[in-house]
Amino acid sequence: MQEAATWLKQTLDYEFEDSDLLQRALTHRSASGRNNERLEFLGDSVLQLVVSELVFDERRGASEGRLSRLRSTLVKDQTLSEISAELGLGKYLVLGSGEKKSGGYRRLSILADALEALFGAVYLDRGFDAARRVIYNAFGERVRDLPEEGELRDPKSLLQEYLQGRHLPLPVYSMEKVSGKAHKQFFEVSCTTTKPELKTAGSGSTRRDAEQQAAVAMLAVVEKELG
Repeated sequence: MQEAATWLKQTLDYEFEDSDLLQRALTHRSASGRNNERLEFLGDSVLQLVVSELVFDERRGASEGRLSRLRSTLVKDQTLSEISAELGLGKYLVLGSGEKKSGGYRRLSILADALEALFGAVYLDRGFDAARRVIYNAFGERVRDLPEEGELRDPKSLLQEYLQGRHLPLPVYSMEKVSGKAHKQFFEVSCTTTKPELKTAGSGSTRRDAEQQAAVAMLAVVEKELG
């Protein structure tokens, strides 16, 4: 774990007092021993509070609905996995042999969960203020450049409006696969349009996240097709 500790100091300017917490935060459930599922649960709550505080302070005139959409944009799995990839977190994950072979260190859900677990571990190690600082360091420019209202509209709504504006049929979302345990499922969804005939895929830890990813992909495709 010394290599991981050095990485953490260099990227997020944090050193653990209890190195076992770092070990656990980076250990996926596919590996033997204690894993990061409980820390992920805690880290998710800490992250929600820190980001809620952030958007509340930064957007003083915003309604509850706008604040909720802004927070959702910042804490969704896609954002967390992007941050994890930018930080290089995947290199330090402890995975079981099956996940190693299948490239689990690149899997979006695993990266997002590990980052939340890391936030939870920091909270246990030195408290809320330390966790807040690490979260701010991890989010970097995303903290300083919050999305504007127009950027908060979800992809499914944007896709629907795009198709309606061209008098085309609305897309259909279908569940393709559900995997994982009941308390930690992973959803794979498809998005299909008939005019033009297109199909895209999305995945996530909730069906909604999976559908939003599929909608993002579809938007890119139909805009290229239709202009």
